[in-house]
Amino acid sequence: MSDVTQPLPPAPLGGAAPTRGFARWFWAAESGLAILALALVSALPIGELLAREIFRASIPGAAPAIQYLTLWITFLGAALAARVDKLLALATTSFLSEPWRGRARLAVGFVTVAVTSCLFVASVELIRVDIEFGATAVWGIPVWAVSLVMPLAALGIIARVLWHAADDWRGRAAAGLGAIAPFALALLPDAMTGSFAWPLGIILLVATAFGLPIFAALGGAAMLFGWLDGTPIAAVPGESYRLSTSPLLPAIPLFTLGGYLLSAGGSSRRLLRLFSAMVGWAPGGLAAVTVLLLAFFTPLTGASGVTILAMGGLLLPMLTNARYAERSSIGLLTVAGSIGVLLPPSLPVILYAFYAEVPLESLFVGGLIPGVVLILAVAGWGALRGAWGGATRTAFSWRELRAALWEAKWEVALPVVIAGGIFSGYTTLVEAAALMVAYALFVECVVFRELSVTRDLPTVTLQSATLVGGFMIILGVALALTNYLVLAQIPMQLLAWVQQVIRSPQLFLLALNAFLIVVGALMDIYSAIIVVVPLLVPMIAAYGLDPLHVGIVFLVNMQLGYLMPPMGENLFLSAYRFDRSLPEIYHATLPFVALLLVVVLIVTYFPSLTLGLVRALGL
Repeated sequence: MSDVTQPLPPAPLGGAAPTRGFARWFWAAESGLAILALALVSALPIGELLAREIFRASIPGAAPAIQYLTLWITFLGAALAARVDKLLALATTSFLSEPWRGRARLAVGFVTVAVTSCLFVASVELIRVDIEFGATAVWGIPVWAVSLVMPLAALGIIARVLWHAADDWRGRAAAGLGAIAPFALALLPDAMTGSFAWPLGIILLVATAFGLPIFAALGGAAMLFGWLDGTPIAAVPGESYRLSTSPLLPAIPLFTLGGYLLSAGGSSRRLLRLFSAMVGWAPGGLAAVTVLLLAFFTPLTGASGVTILAMGGLLLPMLTNARYAERSSIGLLTVAGSIGVLLPPSLPVILYAFYAEVPLESLFVGGLIPGVVLILAVAGWGALRGAWGGATRTAFSWRELRAALWEAKWEVALPVVIAGGIFSGYTTLVEAAALMVAYALFVECVVFRELSVTRDLPTVTLQSATLVGGFMIILGVALALTNYLVLAQIPMQLLAWVQQVIRSPQLFLLALNAFLIVVGALMDIYSAIIVVVPLLVPMIAAYGLDPLHVGIVFLVNMQLGYLMPPMGENLFLSAYRFDRSLPEIYHATLPFVALLLVVVLIVTYFPSLTLGLVRALGL
C-alpha cells in the first residue's frame, strides 16, 4: 500500500501491465481512452464557461458530448475496476477459510460471467436497434458508436472476472461456462420462465452474499424481472444509456478527479499542518485534527475508502506516537473516513437531490449543521479518549498558525470557489466540478509543482476512473431495477402496507431509521439512493414530512452504513489498510457507532437542525 509521502494507493492502477502482444496493446488503449475521456469531460465545461462569459457564445454540442463521454468513463472505468478485482461487492468471503474461499470465488465468478454475458447480449441488441433507427448522438457521431462502449466493456469485465475467478485454467474454464447463460435462457419455452425464476433469484441472492459484484446483483435482478414480464432484454443497458443523459452525472467523475489530484499532491500535508496549528494544542487535539482532515477530503474524493487508504498510513503512526491508544485510533480513522458525507461537494448529496427532486443548494445548506454535529461528536469523543489516556499535544503558536494558514490558503479557498460558483448561479454544477479539476491541477502542478503532468497525472487519472467506474456502473443497472419497481407499482403497494401498520409520522421515522441502517449494511450508498429513494418519496408525502429533512436523515443513515457489517465498506478497508482482523475493527469502532446512532436520532427528531438554516436563508 501507500507510504506516508505518497498518499494514494497504487492498487487501482491496474496491477502489472502486460509486456507484449495484444494484451499490452489493449491495456494501453483501454487506459488511454479512459484518460482521454476524463480529460475531455474536464476541458469541455471550462471551454463552455469561457465561451459564455467572454464571447457570449457556446460550444456546439458541448453538453451532450460531456454526457456521452461520461457514459464512456462509466464503462471504461468499470473495466478498469474489474482489471484489478475492485468491483464493489460484499466482502463476506473474508470470513471463510481456504479452500472454501477459493470455491466461493469460483462460484461467484461463474454467476458474474453469466450475468455480464446477458448484459453483453442485451447491449448488442441495443446497438442493433440503434443502427436500425440511424439516430445521431452529437457532432455527426451515430448513437450506436456511442453505445459501443457497453458491450466492449462487458467483454473486458468477463475476461477479468475469469482471470480472478481461479488460479488455474481449469477453474477459469469452469467459471467461463457461465457465458452460455443468455443462450440457455433464450431456449427456454415461455411457459417455463416462472418455474425457473425462483431458483435463479435464490442463486443471485446467495452469490451476492458471497461477493457477487453489486452491479451484477442489481443488473441480474433487473433482467430477471424483465424476463418474467416480457420486457426486452435491451431495456437494462438502455437505462444505463439513458442515465448518461443526466445533466448532473458528469459532476461525479469530475469532483472525484479533483479530489484525487489534491490527495495525490501535498494538500493533505498542508491541511494537517493547518488543523494542527488550530486545535492541536487542545487536550486530545490531534484526534480533532484527524477528523477535520478526513472530513475535508471525503466529500472531495467521492468515497470514504479513499481517505482511509490514502491517509491511514500517515495518521495512525502520528496518533500512536502522541500516546493515543492504538485501538481507539483505528476506530477513529475508520469512522472519520466517511464523516464528511453531508458536506459540499458530496456526491451522494448531489445524487440524492437529483433522484428525490429536491433543490441541491437547499440540501447542502440543510446538511451543514447535521454535518458539523457529526464531526463534533466524533472529534469530541476521540479527543476525550486521548485526553484520558494522557495523549501529548503541541504548544499553540500564532506564528505557526499564520504560516500554516498562508501555506494552505489554496486549499482553504477551494470550497469557497466551488460553493460560490454554484450558489451564485455563475456556474452550473458540472462547470463548478470542472473548475475544481482545473484549480487542483493549477495548485499541484504549477503553484507547488508536487505533481508531474507527464509522470503523475496519467496515474492519478486512472485511479480516479477506476473508482468512478466501480460505482457508476451500478447506477445504470440500479436505474433499470428501479424502473421495474415503479412500473409494477411497488412503491404504492409498499406505502399502503406501511400506512396500515404505522400511523404516526414519528414512529414512521423510527422505523425508517432501522430500515435504512439495514439498507446501508447491505448496499452501497449510490445504489441505495437509486433503488430506495423512489420507494421513499411517496411515503414522505403521505406522512406530511419535509423532503429536505428526510433527505438528511437518509444520508446520515447511509453514512452509518459504511460502518455496519456485512457491507460496511470502511470496516473492510480499515482491516486491509491497518492489517487487523475484522473482529478487532468491530471492537475499535463500536463506541463510535453507538455515538453516531445517538446523533442519527437527534437529527431525525430535531428537524430544526436541518431546516432552521434553510428557512433562515429563505431557500
